[in-house]
Amino acid sequence: MKIAVCIKRVPVMEVKFAITADGSRVDEAGLKYDVNDFDLWAIEAALQLKEKNGNVGEVAVISLGPDAAQEQIRKALAMGADRGVLLKADSIPADGLAIARALAAEIKEGGYDLVLFGRIAIDSMNQMTGPMVAELLDLPCVTNVFKLDISGSTGRAERALEGATEVMEFPLPAVLTIDDGLNKERLPSLKGIMAAKKKPLDVKPAQLGDAKVTVHKMALPPERAAGRILGDSSAAVPELVRLLQTEAKVL
Repeated sequence: MKIAVCIKRVPVMEVKFAITADGSRVDEAGLKYDVNDFDLWAIEAALQLKEKNGNVGEVAVISLGPDAAQEQIRKALAMGADRGVLLKADSIPADGLAIARALAAEIKEGGYDLVLFGRIAIDSMNQMTGPMVAELLDLPCVTNVFKLDISGSTGRAERALEGATEVMEFPLPAVLTIDDGLNKERLPSLKGIMAAKKKPLDVKPAQLGDAKVTVHKMALPPERAAGRILGDSSAAVPELVRLLQTEAKVL
């Protein structure tokens, strides 16, 4: 089985973000980056499928971004992926369709049985790249997959809905977006980290074409008002109820 996993380099979220002076993007000064969480689960899914198949086949990791994204690709290689491809772009456009076109152009000639994405990128929260790539490649697409079984040339996936589960069957090749709950990503071993340094990583220009979406302004949410401590005994309950009724208006 030949599997492509598309991953995104995203900022580590446990920091206080700032906006650049022109208001058009997040200030990257001081930010650290990692592989998007959902993409890690997609990598793990691909590795488990390959292992289930007797380690026959290939897991290729594809990312679009600056040269620095090689670090995230190397992490995927250290986990066990076989090779990496960086579609180099100094900046990632806001136009998801432009990104999807570049990825689809790379995947199209790869002969992949499965193309996996994380369900969502935790920085942009768009959830659209996987379905767009599927549409561009004219492949079936199942999103939000939290349970997966591949047998021969067909697959069966379960996806979470609001208060329900949907069971889908599909032929291969197909595009899937992986949700929380399917697995837990493995940590790269020392052996894997050393092996990753020798695995192939191709760098080529991203064929983005015309990007038609532009971010004109970004703004951080307003600072939250400081909290009030009413007390730590039952005597504070009446005042708490009064404030919930008169100020918060939630009672």
